[in-house]
Amino acid sequence: MPHVLILAALPEEADALFPGTGTREAGPFAIRRLTAHGHALTVATTGLGKVNAALAAGLLGADADILLMTGTCGALGTPPGAYWLAEALQHDYGATHPGVFRRYRAGDWPMGDPGPDSSGAHFAAMPDPGLGLPHARIASGDSFVACPDAAADLQSLGATLVDMEVGAVAQAAARLGKPWGAIKAVTDDANDASDGDFNANLIRAARAAAVEVERLVELL
Repeated sequence: MPHVLILAALPEEADALFPGTGTREAGPFAIRRLTAHGHALTVATTGLGKVNAALAAGLLGADADILLMTGTCGALGTPPGAYWLAEALQHDYGATHPGVFRRYRAGDWPMGDPGPDSSGAHFAAMPDPGLGLPHARIASGDSFVACPDAAADLQSLGATLVDMEVGAVAQAAARLGKPWGAIKAVTDDANDASDGDFNANLIRAARAAAVEVERLVELL
């Protein structure tokens, strides 16, 4: 039976997926194990940020066939809804030079020519199995973006969404040689109203993403 690891940063995001099912286990990360659509699923709550996400992916993903991520994100000029994250990058990885921050593919040596893609190399997700969701590039970093100027900088990278985890999961999956996918739903517009909007929309957006991940599991 194929094993799918599904990661979520927050308990609200993890609990929105196949709610009320499975067996809970304690450990470094809270996990829930269940079977759905012929797959053995491990749903893990990672905690916030790239280190937590990568650590969970590394510890729990070694025996998984696929790594997925569900949850919420901020929008960079895109409308509300759930998105298939076709590409992910880490916007805070690179090299600081006088007057410029050069971005590189996370894990690459941050010196020399970063390559033809001035936005910094991204990680590509597994092929979309036909969910019909809009595709997006997400920029991940260890900061909650609630500033229009910062959002504009991320848009210059070709990103239309922002979060704190997916780019790290993508890097971990690449290191493990595992296919990865992610679906996230928008809570806020990465501006000065983001704190309140995130809290107001967390439960709704978490479930919106979870519904699409449930469909994804059925299609795998």
